[in-house]
Amino acid sequence: MRYAKHVTNSLLLVFSLMLPIAVFAAEQPEIVCIQCHSTMPGKIGEPVKLWRGSIHAENGIACNACHGGDPADAANAMSPARGFLGAPKEKAIPDFCGRCHVGVRADYLASAHGQALGMGGPTCVTCHGNHQVLKASLELINEKSCSRCHSFERARVIKSAMQETEAMIVAIDARIKAYKAKGTDTDKMEKGLFAVRNRFHTLFHNVDVELVKKESMQIQAELKKIEAVLQGLDDSQHTRKIAGAVAVAGALLAALFLHLFRKTYE
Repeated sequence: MRYAKHVTNSLLLVFSLMLPIAVFAAEQPEIVCIQCHSTMPGKIGEPVKLWRGSIHAENGIACNACHGGDPADAANAMSPARGFLGAPKEKAIPDFCGRCHVGVRADYLASAHGQALGMGGPTCVTCHGNHQVLKASLELINEKSCSRCHSFERARVIKSAMQETEAMIVAIDARIKAYKAKGTDTDKMEKGLFAVRNRFHTLFHNVDVELVKKESMQIQAELKKIEAVLQGLDDSQHTRKIAGAVAVAGALLAALFLHLFRKTYE
């Protein structure tokens, strides 16, 4: 008993020592770029305010991840010797963002938008923003944004085709996760959906209406194959439920028959 109490006290002591460390790790100081610029007025401080509401901030991606420099040393935060890049020129923006978003860069450059780079065509920041970077989604395809450069009609058709496909992907993903939670082997379906989703994402920068519609139909055909597998699992589960219900009903009837049989001979 005395030993158990000693062990308990030791564990509590270790936990109490580890807790401040965990809190310290979770509350590490901001990098010098943010510390400095967040206190400055106007255009110099604006990037930090915008960044705080971005998908980059949400994922822990700070200034130095894009602009380089030394995030821990104010004297060298903007030193070219420490890899500081600053703001890229218009034509360099796709390569600047493409250091992380390699596949997206390729899709953009192959599109009509990318082919118009340097000739008035949109760059990454035109649609996604520069510091308040918006999460990639179909919501970025909207009349307010697209009509800055051209009519929204073509984009409307593209968005409509892609929304239907996206709804299928979301629904299938939820069904797969539900079966996985029950212990079902969903590995093959997960890999299949991952491949289809990646193919779907390549359409996000494509502005060829007919190609997007054609690809969307082909992607939906692949999704229906996964849906067929899920339907098979649904049917199998339904059959097992019916069989279980029948077995229970049979057991109850047998018990009732036995009870009546005994009553008859009492």
